Amino acid sequence: MTALAGPTADTFWAMSLRRWNAVCWVLFAVMAVGLVAMDRPGGSKYTALALLGGVVLCYAVLDRFPDNPVVRPHVYLSLLAVALGGLAYLRGNYAALFMVTLPHYWMFGRTPRASMGFLGLATAGTLAGSVLRQDGWSVEFFSETLVSTLIVVAVGVLIGLWAHSVVAQSAERARLIAELERTQAQLSEAHQRQGAADERERMAREIHDTVAQGFASIIVLAEAARAGLDSDTARSAQQLRSIESTARENLTEARELVASAHRPGQMAAGSVAQTLRRTLDRFAEDTALTVNADLEDLACDQQTRIALLRCTQESLANVRKHARASTVGVVLARQAYGVELEITDDGTGFVVEESVGFGLDGMRKRLAELGGKLTVTSSVGDGTRVLAWVPTASRAPGESGAKA
Repeated sequence: MTALAGPTADTFWAMSLRRWNAVCWVLFAVMAVGLVAMDRPGGSKYTALALLGGVVLCYAVLDRFPDNPVVRPHVYLSLLAVALGGLAYLRGNYAALFMVTLPHYWMFGRTPRASMGFLGLATAGTLAGSVLRQDGWSVEFFSETLVSTLIVVAVGVLIGLWAHSVVAQSAERARLIAELERTQAQLSEAHQRQGAADERERMAREIHDTVAQGFASIIVLAEAARAGLDSDTARSAQQLRSIESTARENLTEARELVASAHRPGQMAAGSVAQTLRRTLDRFAEDTALTVNADLEDLACDQQTRIALLRCTQESLANVRKHARASTVGVVLARQAYGVELEITDDGTGFVVEESVGFGLDGMRKRLAELGGKLTVTSSVGDGTRVLAWVPTASRAPGESGAKA
């Protein structure tokens, strides 16, 4: 098909042009046959054939080679206006060609202003040709030619403006849809990046709270065992057993961490008290500190149990590394508004506002993911109190309320 009109052209114009193209070729053929077969030989016949031939040739070139540099859409419209004026002067049956080619002004005009300009030029040319052919103004010219021509032009203008409006709206919708698709693609990419960042942060937190803490315990135990090899072999043997147990637990934790990436949420719920009791017994055995535990035997979902366990492990690791405490207290209880885990020590304490590190931030984020909260209270010389709270919707089934 030929080149379409300007930036607002789309498939609407292509379909319209295909339909009118067939009609035009039929009309061109009928007019050519009529001129050849019915008109008497003479200059006017050959001039009419030349005008019609020029229109047909330009239209064929534009149809066949839309990107050619010579016959551009405006060249064709200019020639069409001249040909219509010439045929109106030479013959009286130009009306069919005028009506059939009306859509071409809107298809090739590129803009409504240009389309109406060429249409006005063609209208003025045909009316001028008709006036000259009839030797001036007459009642017949006004009642038949002028009125009918203006009605056809008015209808053509209305249809053309409507079509341009439809195409402009279609182009705007296409632009908005393309923009929406780009925005959705950007949002999807951003969500993917955020998801990957969240997963990296989660893995980093899990590694810090499990494997890294286990390695830190192993290092401390290994240093103590090496220092007591000559003076206290029994104690060193116990510490070596603790190293072995810690390494095995670390291996189990690492396997569970890998498995959780492939089977999220498949671990069953269980007793928080039993889980924390094993952790506290190992801590007391490794550090020889006094641990006072008051653990309510309550059941909860796996995410809550892991969160409370990680908070306990991180708090105990901080006691081991920084507090220089002699006694640690742990209280686990269900309140009306959720589960509370309190961990206290009588160590040296610290300034909470000046604390930096991954541990406390990791605990806060882990609890926040469950709708919970972490409160840390401490001052230099007065020990530390860590309070973890996780909300619960209702009392877990099978909860006994006994003390561990």
